[in-house]
Amino acid sequence: MITKTKHSYYQVIGLGLIGTLVAAAMLFSLDGLSPRFADNGVNQHVWPGETWEKSSFNAENIDAAAIEALVQELETGAYGAVTNFMLIRNGRVVADHKFSPDLKLPENSQGPLDQTEAETQYNYDHLDWHPYYRGTELHTMQSVTKSVTSAAFGIAVDSGVIPDIHAPAMPYFKNYTHDMSDPRKGDITIENLLTMRSGIEWNTEGGYGNSTHSTDLLESSEKWIQYILDKPMETTPGSKYKYIDGVSVLIGKILREATGQRIDSWARENLFRPIGITDFYWKITPDGEADTEGGLYLKPQDLARIGYLFLRGGNWNGTQVLSESWIDASIIPVTPDARENAVGYGYQWWVPQHEDGETQIFAGNGYGGQRLMVSKAHDLVLVINGWSLHNHGDKSTATIMQKIIIPALNDTD
Repeated sequence: MITKTKHSYYQVIGLGLIGTLVAAAMLFSLDGLSPRFADNGVNQHVWPGETWEKSSFNAENIDAAAIEALVQELETGAYGAVTNFMLIRNGRVVADHKFSPDLKLPENSQGPLDQTEAETQYNYDHLDWHPYYRGTELHTMQSVTKSVTSAAFGIAVDSGVIPDIHAPAMPYFKNYTHDMSDPRKGDITIENLLTMRSGIEWNTEGGYGNSTHSTDLLESSEKWIQYILDKPMETTPGSKYKYIDGVSVLIGKILREATGQRIDSWARENLFRPIGITDFYWKITPDGEADTEGGLYLKPQDLARIGYLFLRGGNWNGTQVLSESWIDASIIPVTPDARENAVGYGYQWWVPQHEDGETQIFAGNGYGGQRLMVSKAHDLVLVINGWSLHNHGDKSTATIMQKIIIPALNDTD
């Protein structure tokens, strides 16, 4: 059920017709009759209903010229093959653009008729699957899927069905036979998986497309969970950060074992519906699991709902969907490499800007140019989608929030 915007009505006593109209105008904005809730600052936030309320750059204290210049560069390909750009401030959309870039597929790319459906979902040049799902508005999220998975996982932790993230992870895989002779494997905790400090060996040399790349081998495997569990250990769990797609798959399986529901079903009921997401697609692996390392498809405006939920501390129009404590833990840069200006990592969320352990910007990032960026301090949610596999621009979208969006705010010091 889609959460509708709630309107509050006040009885104005002692005022004539003119006074009543003035009071009503103070309660509702003119561009959607949505209430402005009390908050810090002049422009109070609102909640989206079936659609997001729209606003202007001027009303939200943003330099229009700076954003318009950015949009022009996005459209002309300076940032690669960008497909969507959406900017939200105080709960209102100030920019929403869809582009149609030239994807520049290589001549040897296999087209829609070259493979069976089962084989094509991991052919990233297959236009039925990427970047949009079969001509719909559902856009591949790639590794932003990990961040959404973490949110759904947090709801399971909040409910108590996953009682302790510091507990060993391997007992959740008792139905699988794999080598446990290395004691370090038994020491992997759920939190080690969430923070990419599992200690599992995972080869990423040469990038995607390399015949020895562990993620490529995973995606061509018929038994994903077994493939990951069979990987040997490389380091002591918790001692070293290493980005491993496979551990995100294990997180999804743990949720299924704990809840009895595959994550696509669990997320639909406990995360998506409460915040108004009704349409999504999630890839299913050959062994029947939802692909939690990169298989989710969402509309840009619905991905923004995930960011807005985190911006509002897990609350959605009066309902606490996800605990604020889980969100706080998710976006703390807990990676061992905490040098100044180094990108941090929390519970499947990136922390591209932090200082002295305090998070200024957090993000979900995905292959091909998927970005969900949030700044709580500035009440901003930014969504960027793309498919820059063969068409790379001269600039990166990874730093747009801190280098362009925030400097364009007229209310910053």
